[in-house]
Amino acid sequence: MKRYGFLALTLTAALTVACNSNDHRDTTAANPPAGGAVGTAGNDNVSNGDKDFVKDIASASIAEVELGRMALDKAANPDVKKFAQMMVDDHTKANEELTNFASQSNIPVPSATDDKHNDLRDKLAQKTGADFDKDYMDAMVDGHKDVMDKLESRIDKDTLSKYKADAQDPSGKKVETKVEAKTVTPEKSDNPVTMGLNSWAAKTYPVVSAHYDAAKKLQDAVKKRMTN
Repeated sequence: MKRYGFLALTLTAALTVACNSNDHRDTTAANPPAGGAVGTAGNDNVSNGDKDFVKDIASASIAEVELGRMALDKAANPDVKKFAQMMVDDHTKANEELTNFASQSNIPVPSATDDKHNDLRDKLAQKTGADFDKDYMDAMVDGHKDVMDKLESRIDKDTLSKYKADAQDPSGKKVETKVEAKTVTPEKSDNPVTMGLNSWAAKTYPVVSAHYDAAKKLQDAVKKRMTN
């Protein structure tokens, strides 16, 4: 019981980080840097890479919300439910920001999950109790790692390297208090649409990173509980 009390406090801290990160976001995603052609960017200004990025990230965010709502109903562990609520809240907001910018830039945005996430949803729907908690948290770790990789491709490599370095102490252990205070900057681009998406990715990355860290801790706790 003591171990789960500590986990609850840890997850509460992660929730606070994510909420604070969201509350302090500026409007760069919806209003790209000066020179961005918001509302006037035609299809000729949109690369296939930008279209694929929006499609992949939006689909992943929709899945996080759907799976989070499922976990609110099916999870047995109260900490898993808290994490699921964080997924619903944060990914709903992030996807709204991405959708607004994408729509202004004439980029198609999926309204439903893709086949990969549909299969995952169907798999989790068949699980109950501790088995659901384990498989859900496994999916959250894998899913957030995939999203982080996509976001990192649009972040300035020097600031990203510094961000990761500052997250480690000399022993190699992650130092979350340092991570929370750090930011990254977007990869520069002459294309206003690409620059807007890069700016959104840079703002979103610290929140996704916090989600990933919280998911890994909870994944470990759920597995330990099943083996005890």
